[in-house]
Amino acid sequence: MARKPPRWYFSFRSPYSWLAYRDLMDHHPDVADTLQWRPFWEPEPAMADVLAEAGGDFPYVPMSREKHRYILQDVRRLAADRGLSFAWPVDRAPRWEVAHLGYLVAADRGLAREYVAEVYRARWELGLDISDPLTITTIAAELDTDPRGLADAVDDPAIRERGLAALLDISQDGVFGVPFFATGFDKFWGLDRLPAFIDTLRATAYPTTPAEAHTPALAATGDLGHAGGCG
Repeated sequence: MARKPPRWYFSFRSPYSWLAYRDLMDHHPDVADTLQWRPFWEPEPAMADVLAEAGGDFPYVPMSREKHRYILQDVRRLAADRGLSFAWPVDRAPRWEVAHLGYLVAADRGLAREYVAEVYRARWELGLDISDPLTITTIAAELDTDPRGLADAVDDPAIRERGLAALLDISQDGVFGVPFFATGFDKFWGLDRLPAFIDTLRATAYPTTPAEAHTPALAATGDLGHAGGCG
């Protein structure tokens, strides 16, 4: 069986995923270049139904108010340790598919990294609502790309099909939270597992040439867990 390439599942919803992204880009850009970047998000009911019909599932456990308060404190500490500005966003009517399906379009345009950087900045540094297509429109302007097809990716049937393929990847890889790293069949969950993941990559001498962007082919939130990972 062919060895699976190194990959990391990221979510714009998760503050720990944002911190893992910053650690990767700020301290390990060579490793970031070798990874397949795969989006992870909680599907809306309609997409969840389609996912189930396709034989996939998505783990979801509501987060308690106490855990939410703890994570707010924890992320503030972790951001401060990294010298990062931080603003906790208010999600009044979250639609995680808006930003995450937009990622697929941005990747098609060769703007995957730039899009990820701007969406993370909008949500976790500016406290903006990334479920609002107007926020994605503003990000498109920052990237000097047409907002059409990007801000409204959630309404494009073809992009939704690819979103389904991405969700099936999540299910088939056994991903239950983010940030989630994998190489071959070895898996690592949580911000605090990033160093071990990097050590494993280096120990196995995985090629450090840039990985091809992961674009899911067409295919027939969770409990925030411990302090290093989110659902």
